Amino acid sequence: MLFNSYEFIFLFLPFTFFIYFYLNKKHLTEVSKVFLVFASLFFYSWWNIAYLPLILVSMLVNYTIGKELSFHTKKQRTYSAKKLLTAGIVFNLGLLGYFKYADFFIQNLNRAFHSEVALWNLALPLAISFYTFQQIAYLVDSYRQETKEYDFLNYAVFVTFFPQLIAGPIVHHAEMMPQFTKLKNKVKNYYNITLGLFIFSMGLFKKVIIADTFAIWATQGFDIAKTLNMLEAWTTSLAYTFQLYFDFSGYTDMAIGIALLFNIKIPKNFFSPYKATSIQDFWRRWHITLSRFLKDYIYIPLGGNRKGDVRTYMNLFTTFLLGGIWHGAGWTFVLWGILHGFALVTHRMWQKLGFKMNTLLAWFITFNFINIAWVFFRALNFESAMKVLKGMFMGPLVFPSVLTNDVISLREWGLTLGNWSKLYGDESMMGLWFLAAFIVILLLPNSMQWKKKFKPNYFYMTLTILFFMSIFMLYRKSEFIYFNF
Repeated sequence: MLFNSYEFIFLFLPFTFFIYFYLNKKHLTEVSKVFLVFASLFFYSWWNIAYLPLILVSMLVNYTIGKELSFHTKKQRTYSAKKLLTAGIVFNLGLLGYFKYADFFIQNLNRAFHSEVALWNLALPLAISFYTFQQIAYLVDSYRQETKEYDFLNYAVFVTFFPQLIAGPIVHHAEMMPQFTKLKNKVKNYYNITLGLFIFSMGLFKKVIIADTFAIWATQGFDIAKTLNMLEAWTTSLAYTFQLYFDFSGYTDMAIGIALLFNIKIPKNFFSPYKATSIQDFWRRWHITLSRFLKDYIYIPLGGNRKGDVRTYMNLFTTFLLGGIWHGAGWTFVLWGILHGFALVTHRMWQKLGFKMNTLLAWFITFNFINIAWVFFRALNFESAMKVLKGMFMGPLVFPSVLTNDVISLREWGLTLGNWSKLYGDESMMGLWFLAAFIVILLLPNSMQWKKKFKPNYFYMTLTILFFMSIFMLYRKSEFIYFNF
């Protein structure tokens, strides 16, 4: 079920909200948790009920292992806790690898050995990448004796809570589980309701109005066009750069807003990432909970920055190579991870040498690196990626026709004037969309800053209504990009 659908907004969400708080009002707190788990599993099963047993088995196995790891102190253990933890991680990665990477492995095996092993054509279970990472973190924390004793019902609420189940944020047990036990969270909070509706409507607007509009232009360039001139290629890459930002940040806003309706605060995942002036700054602002996971459960266990410069660079590169692989089963994702790994190593070396750069120049380099790297993230294959990159840097330059009367001298330099693209429509409207996107991401407060200064007054209520009017565009229903990861 999609957040940006009529059945979710007008049926599932209000029904779940009212029944949950009705049960709590009747002091049926355990029943309300059971209801929330069943509602979340129904939400998950809406996509494909065949994969419901998978998430149930995953939860049961991880809960059992995690409980065993946290129940005994190290002195009481008669078994190797590290081996048990290893078994749990192998179980999770095995499920993820089987469903997400099996066909990718077979394809490369066939290519390498000229074999013809049949593909399994497995459908990727929704949310498996997110709930796998979430539960691996729980196992590691249980091994470190950082978790408390939880029953299976509370654990199930933690894993399946529907606002964050499908595409994150990747939540931590310590920031989620205690919230479901607080008595004050069992009662409707009208401030949280108004704030939640405001944040949700903002995210809905980002997705339905902004992201889905840029998606049309990105699809034209990546998937339909055979060749691209320079302006078409840059339009294509920037369209996807904006689409991805507004799509995923829109999802995160909606998740945060929905959770607030239930008095649950889930962590922020975006904080104006395209304002970053370095690649390290970008990863502190983009997909913040994934960056946290990669740092705490991969980078630091590998040794972090504690074992010398060379080892630090290797750890950084390895972490983001694995981050690229996590995003998708394809060599374009591997290369995207490699590019970000090299960029982070380069940035660390730059810092080590004590060099500094003008802030505006640093932003320009960072943004353009991110934009170029996204080409590999979006492209269906290397051929599509190279088509866009070739157009960006070697394609013919055709200026928009609006410049014809104003910059006649351009012709003297052999530059073409006229209809710069056959892919796109009104040039002036496209220009306004791209200008507006830059203004929003660089100059306006982000949703978390709006959230911090929110007040339930007429101004914010008017904004909520204006944003919520994007429901009239739900007829062009589209999935969120990160549903595919």
